Amino acid sequence: MSPDGKQVVSGSDDASVRIWDALTGDLIKELKGHTNAVGSVAFSPGGGWVVSGSRDRSVHIWDALSGDLVNELKGHTDYVQSVAFSPNGKQVVSGSRDTSVCIWDALTGDLVEELKGHADYVQSVAFSPDGKQVVSGSDDRSVCIWDALTGDLVKKFKGHTDYVQSVVFSLDGKQVLSGSNDASVRIWDALTGDLVKELKGHTDTVLSVAFSPDGKQVLSGSHDRSVCIWDALTGDLVKELKGHTDYVQSVAFSSGGKQVASGSHDRSVCIWDAFTGDLVKELKGHTDWVQFVAFSPDGKQVVSGSGDTSVCIWDALTGGLVTELKGHTDYVQSGAFSPSGKQVVSGSRDRSVRIWDALTGDLIKKVKGRTGYVQAVAFSPDGKQVVSGSGDRSVHIWNALTGDLVKELKGHTDYVQSVAFSPDGRQVVSGSRDTSVCIWDALTGGLIKEFKGHTDFVQSVAFSPDGKQVVSGSDDRLVCIWDALSGDLVKRLKGCAGYVWSVAFSPDGKQVVSGSNDASVRIWDALTGHLVKELKGHTDSVLSVAFSPDGKQLASGSCDTSVRIWDALTGDLFEDLNGQSLAGSDQSLILKTLERTSDVLLWSLNHHTGWICSQAGHLLLWLPVQMRSTVYTPSTTLIISSQPPTHVAFDSQCLGTSWVEIFPKFESFYSIFVTVP
Repeated sequence: MSPDGKQVVSGSDDASVRIWDALTGDLIKELKGHTNAVGSVAFSPGGGWVVSGSRDRSVHIWDALSGDLVNELKGHTDYVQSVAFSPNGKQVVSGSRDTSVCIWDALTGDLVEELKGHADYVQSVAFSPDGKQVVSGSDDRSVCIWDALTGDLVKKFKGHTDYVQSVVFSLDGKQVLSGSNDASVRIWDALTGDLVKELKGHTDTVLSVAFSPDGKQVLSGSHDRSVCIWDALTGDLVKELKGHTDYVQSVAFSSGGKQVASGSHDRSVCIWDAFTGDLVKELKGHTDWVQFVAFSPDGKQVVSGSGDTSVCIWDALTGGLVTELKGHTDYVQSGAFSPSGKQVVSGSRDRSVRIWDALTGDLIKKVKGRTGYVQAVAFSPDGKQVVSGSGDRSVHIWNALTGDLVKELKGHTDYVQSVAFSPDGRQVVSGSRDTSVCIWDALTGGLIKEFKGHTDFVQSVAFSPDGKQVVSGSDDRLVCIWDALSGDLVKRLKGCAGYVWSVAFSPDGKQVVSGSNDASVRIWDALTGHLVKELKGHTDSVLSVAFSPDGKQLASGSCDTSVRIWDALTGDLFEDLNGQSLAGSDQSLILKTLERTSDVLLWSLNHHTGWICSQAGHLLLWLPVQMRSTVYTPSTTLIISSQPPTHVAFDSQCLGTSWVEIFPKFESFYSIFVTVP
């Protein structure tokens, strides 16, 4: 943990170092540069730097704020197993499988001292609180204390019967803590070398140990998948924290001692309440391709589905994971929010369509009956029906409440890749691998129009907000805009260097966004067909794109496992929901606050009557026909009809340089970030 307890740093077998927000669980920064597994990480005393040791035999020092590499320390001839800063932050100590302990100048990168004396791998190292001594633990089963200035061996502790995996000084420097493959945790007198206490309870190797800030408790993580908190005076087990599903590799107390962080081979970082033992936060993201993304009607959340079989709901502002919906047993191919934002529908290769409660994450309805993969799903504008497209070549319309099949639309001769309702809910558009785009009557199931012009698979289709046009994206690398009434090709958009996987209209119908397997997101002028903006940043195919309800932001999901949110006007990256959050930098200002109000918080437009109604059904405002399309968002596989918040309080306002600075003043509000250029 960082010295202020607000951040957690982790190192992984994927060669990366990640910095997380300890409160929200958001990923703040990913530090890349190592070429092999990172086995040890630590913050500097001031929290401004991070040190990491890797199997690539190097030690890296990073700027924790910018993520830049400050120094690379080279000299070890085998894996670097452990690293730590000195109390003043001016030096770094490292232990290696080459049996040596090295002390480095953190600023220059020069080797200050090489400590030799261990007869086997050095697994763990740490400075004493005054910086005058270094402790090391080794596979030779010994714990050694060294003079950091001269390099002399001061004391060697023997007693463990197997490899020593972790060592650390107490905050007063009077004791040393060690964990071993013999499954024991030992407390030693740093001056005499006497064994003070042996803590027994783990059933397998103890990989990591730590003292609490007040020295009254001891923390340990083990191969037995548990995290244990011990009484340092009596040796009694105070709390056993269970939840990891694989080895616990690293543990740490927060600076106040109220929380505990643990990192595991199960690829998660967990934050626990040190007093109750409750799991406070688990830091995780998708582990496979992100197949789809969609904004909630109010624009505050993003839903994504992945090849890892999960559906995730994210906070669009903070990038934090709100809810993970689990139940599918194969790739999740498509999904969307309901018009009210209260439900999520998802379609999977497990051949099921599932409807979830977006707030609780509970499964509301599982719809079965497909004989092929479910490739695409979407809600109707009123939220009462769901349409799905499948590998069985058919389009199905379902009752969202009962799960009953309402209508089966047949006509395609290959997989149906994408489906969407028209804004009035009366028609359905579908795109297929048979290269055609079809418009169907949602009531009768009859085929109204078939558009032909693509020369390869049609991967994505969407209606314009006024329902007069359809956009399609294809493996022929084209984006086509069609007249929904006549079926004529209105515009052919050229420029994509790869298959076009996803398309959508902007809420005002003036722009089209596309995602391609050339790893780019493109914004087009729907009238002229000209390329407006190309957004680069993804490192693999972009499988899904979506506009926010107000048209100011774009979301994209990629095979690189990330979900990204962009500024639709400038093309700047706001958020990486499996990666770095850009909106929380010192360029952010909290300008306005949105208060919780009564039933006018969410509103909906009745397309036929023109009345805007509150959640309780009260009539708020009537709109003439010509104005309705300006507030109505298209119902596609990516974006559902809009119901943004309308009751805004402008009387509460504050400026600041960071969220941390402002948050205490507005705990009762939902705050809106605006990035200032």
